[in-house]
Amino acid sequence: MTLDMNREQLNRLDKANLIELILLLQDQFVEQQGLIAALQQQASEQQEQIQELQNQLAKDSHNSSKPPSSDGLKKPAPKSLRPKGQRPLGGQPGHQGGTLKMVSEPEHKVVHEATLCPHCETDLQEMAVIEHERRQVFDLPPTQIEVTEHQAEIKECPNCHQEVKGSFPPEVTQPTQYGPRILAQASYLNNYHFIPLERTEEALTDLYGQSPTQSVILAASQRMAAGTQDCLARIQEQLRAASVAHFDESGLRVTGKNHWLHVASTTTLTHFHVHRRRGQEGMAAGEILPEFQGQAMHDHWASYLTFSQSQHCFCNAHHLRELIYIQEQYEQSWAAEMIQLLCDIYQEVEATPPPAMSLPADRLDFYFAEYDRIVSDGLAANPPPAEPPPKRRGRTKQTKPKNLLDRLQTHKAGVLLFMSDFRVPFDNNLAERDVRMIKVKQKVSGGFRTQKGAETFAAIRSYISTARKQGHNVMDAIYGAFVGRPFMPADPVAW
Repeated sequence: MTLDMNREQLNRLDKANLIELILLLQDQFVEQQGLIAALQQQASEQQEQIQELQNQLAKDSHNSSKPPSSDGLKKPAPKSLRPKGQRPLGGQPGHQGGTLKMVSEPEHKVVHEATLCPHCETDLQEMAVIEHERRQVFDLPPTQIEVTEHQAEIKECPNCHQEVKGSFPPEVTQPTQYGPRILAQASYLNNYHFIPLERTEEALTDLYGQSPTQSVILAASQRMAAGTQDCLARIQEQLRAASVAHFDESGLRVTGKNHWLHVASTTTLTHFHVHRRRGQEGMAAGEILPEFQGQAMHDHWASYLTFSQSQHCFCNAHHLRELIYIQEQYEQSWAAEMIQLLCDIYQEVEATPPPAMSLPADRLDFYFAEYDRIVSDGLAANPPPAEPPPKRRGRTKQTKPKNLLDRLQTHKAGVLLFMSDFRVPFDNNLAERDVRMIKVKQKVSGGFRTQKGAETFAAIRSYISTARKQGHNVMDAIYGAFVGRPFMPADPVAW
């Protein structure tokens, strides 16, 4: 029996045929219901894929952790969340300027005589000088390499008639070699300013007429890194004892493979190390986090939380970018409220004069209550997803707003710690700034050919960055590492 029947044929059906028709209709209905459900599931999955693609297209440096270099030609208009300041442009009161000042004893003096009056053409050569108007020109003297010849005396012993030769200094090992100052300059150009080896060689040749070869420059970097080991050990020791430290990691190409550059830093210390792993194994290899017991400032990368002996606080710059993204893509009002709340707290913290180290208790209670209210509103707008089918394994996928809300709710204390402990900063920008220069090196060179080269560079940058933060001249610090007198970090009490 088929369903292609007219009304007259249906009227002639007996009871048995009618039952058969009803059963057939029921089967067809069930089949159509299954088809509708499958189409609805397909449409839902396609909508999720469309949303995911739109999300990817919408991400750039202002609403995600993508670097500005990835924005391409369509760079987003800058949208600073900081209010415009009331102070005028330029140097502020109390700022120490860098104006070129005259010296009392110049190396050279050139006198320009006044020999003829320009008004009446009277000869002034015999007239006495009343005073001098001074102007000073600061310049470099002509530079050239100086060659120092070491001569070891050879004598014959009158007693045993054996030849005896004087001893060369331990650093003089070859018939001809470059000294520590030019090697320090080569390392300075290559490791501090990221000038490639070939261009470093060219620059030194233009300046001095000759320069170390690329292999000599590489060997000089390894020698410098070896000379900084005591300093690096001191940096690690002081970072482990710090009350607050910043941590971050970023991808790095080494031997053509993905590796990770890990950084631990404070305002006066920096330590880099390279590892093939991003997570707990790579973090622990720096020998700082496993023993660190202070406040660890970082993003929400879960591997940091495995170091349970540390206390954890979280970068609010990351939160602001994610909230901007949610506000723009999902148009959820709670995100704008949370942005405003975090910015308000930050401004109040910045405006609180010392010696206060926390906001007053009533302000803390107010901000905690507002934070809880906004998170509750966000969770109400983003309910948990439906349970997955029994055959699907793993966690149920959530939306990005729900993921962020869960983190903000779980880690409330670490997110808002900066308002109750002024030692804790608002964001992790310090570590990100330290990493930024290594990324510049990667853009210049593309990566490192050897693991040893990457480790050498990380050691040198740790040494240079720390010296710079503590107010030392970088060239002097590099030269000290070559001659066995490396810069050593000051006692933390001094800072």
